[in-house]
Amino acid sequence: MMNFANRFAQLQARKNQALFRQIQVNDAPTGRTFECNRQRYLNFSSNDYLGLAAHPLVIKAYQQGAASYGVGSGGSPLVTGFQRPHAILIEQLCDWLDRPAAILLNSGFAANQLALKTLLGKGDLVVQDKLNHASLIDAALSTAATSQRFLHNQPQSLAARLQRSVASNRLVVTEGIFSMDGDAAPIAPIKAICQQQNAWLMVDDAHGLGVRGVQGRGSCAVAQINPDLLMATFGKALGVGGAMLSGSIELMELFTNLGREFIYSTAMPAAQACAVSAAIKLVRTTDLPQILIARIEQFKTLMQQTSWRLLPSDSAIQPLWVGQASTALALSSSLREHGFWVSAIRPPTVPAGQARLRITLTAAHTKDDITRLVKALSCLASVFNEANHGHH
Repeated sequence: MMNFANRFAQLQARKNQALFRQIQVNDAPTGRTFECNRQRYLNFSSNDYLGLAAHPLVIKAYQQGAASYGVGSGGSPLVTGFQRPHAILIEQLCDWLDRPAAILLNSGFAANQLALKTLLGKGDLVVQDKLNHASLIDAALSTAATSQRFLHNQPQSLAARLQRSVASNRLVVTEGIFSMDGDAAPIAPIKAICQQQNAWLMVDDAHGLGVRGVQGRGSCAVAQINPDLLMATFGKALGVGGAMLSGSIELMELFTNLGREFIYSTAMPAAQACAVSAAIKLVRTTDLPQILIARIEQFKTLMQQTSWRLLPSDSAIQPLWVGQASTALALSSSLREHGFWVSAIRPPTVPAGQARLRITLTAAHTKDDITRLVKALSCLASVFNEANHGHH
């Protein structure tokens, strides 16, 4: 009997159910094109929402940062890894987002793990939106706290769970924009319930920062609320990588002293912080967020003239409902033949029977790119019609 045979059986089951995943190599810079096996595609699967990943000014900032500070930080932030560009970036984030304090981490996954694992303990309660990201769900389950989920974007469901709880420490967690559905959380009503029920609110705005609100300040700025804890990533709209947690000075001191993901991890390179700073400047001073909004509106308007069904979303994430995993894969591969790279999203990322194409729009796409994509989808509609329409 092979060790861990039960785990490998799971892998085989995924292969049998059209749920197997493989890594594809992209030979192009991140942006509007994707190059795989010497074929070039228009890329509609990237989270580089503002086209900043290959922006000349962001690249230049990275290069200058590397020339001045080297390519690695050489240590964890509390040892020797925290350099001047890190301090400048934190100051810039606090000014941009109107937050008292912030800390930097290597990924959104690490930031979410740190926040929940440091705050929550035995006897505490964490209540999360049902569709929260895996990093948040995993983090909650790895603590001794009672973990509950409320119905997606339904503040009343949240209120009911909080009312039933006797826990003194309560944390409510939602995303700003949901990564697979693209819809926005009703943050203002959620914050009101948190205040009534004496709970803290944490917002993961990985997909909202840089693209929503004035100067791209994100979902909380749009809702006009200040969450107790805000997490945002630099690898989506800002086009670089890394993440931040922000909140009160005391809370950031707590994370700096007790947050294992912060303490025991090498700091992001200073050059990377320089690139993130340059990206934030572009978000605040250019019309890239407005260009993105125009592309989203164009896509949604054109799609209304087809027989396809989009899930309700006003964000750059436009999920096209398919249903079965095998159908989603077939549609994705048909689009590839037409020159478009659009990934199929299948269980367990989404519930069974809810496979979809996750079409992501960016400010780097031209109007013509979007017209061509909709034309291709329109051509394929007749072939895939049956599959699409059994599930309204």
